[in-house]
Amino acid sequence: MFAALTGLGLSTAAGLNAYIPLMVVGLLANFSDAVRLPHEYAWLSNGWVLAIIAVLLVAEFVLDKVPVVDHVNDIIQTAVRPAAGGVVFSATAAAAKLDNSAWMAEHPAVGWVLGIVVALTVHLIKAGARPVVNATTAGVGAPVVSTVEDVSSLGMSLIAIFVPVLVIVALVVLAVVAWRLVRRVRRYRENRRVRAAADPGRAP
Repeated sequence: MFAALTGLGLSTAAGLNAYIPLMVVGLLANFSDAVRLPHEYAWLSNGWVLAIIAVLLVAEFVLDKVPVVDHVNDIIQTAVRPAAGGVVFSATAAAAKLDNSAWMAEHPAVGWVLGIVVALTVHLIKAGARPVVNATTAGVGAPVVSTVEDVSSLGMSLIAIFVPVLVIVALVVLAVVAWRLVRRVRRYRENRRVRAAADPGRAP
């Protein structure tokens, strides 16, 4: 159970920011006993790999806070975030020993699939909501929302590793936020369609 919760929390974090959970897992595996990576994932704690992840994290941190640029970045991240989710779910689930279960370690493909699906779902909600945030705030909301996402990704990563049982609570909170965001996106698009129908000469 704990192994799955850890993987679920980390893949959710990857859907918000691909590089934060990778960095957290790599650093903790390298400098502490909080994460014990199996040999096939030992590369995550390699110094050069962590340096590359750090550079990508800085780039993501900057680009995701610039209106319009953030949308282009989200398109690129459609492949990156799910892949990161698959990596952290499979790696940490295979390494977790709290529940004394070897099932996840013996079925790594399950971790990959679950991690990809969870990260992709979170990413799609994030990517769909961001243009609406930019349009309704004239771009001012982009850095604020992006910062909240980064903090949430870091917080979820740490919770998933140190207090995995709280992942359930965190996911409920995120689900409520996601539901409200989806409703807002749908309402915004419906209003655009109504305005376009009322004024055919206006661009949709």
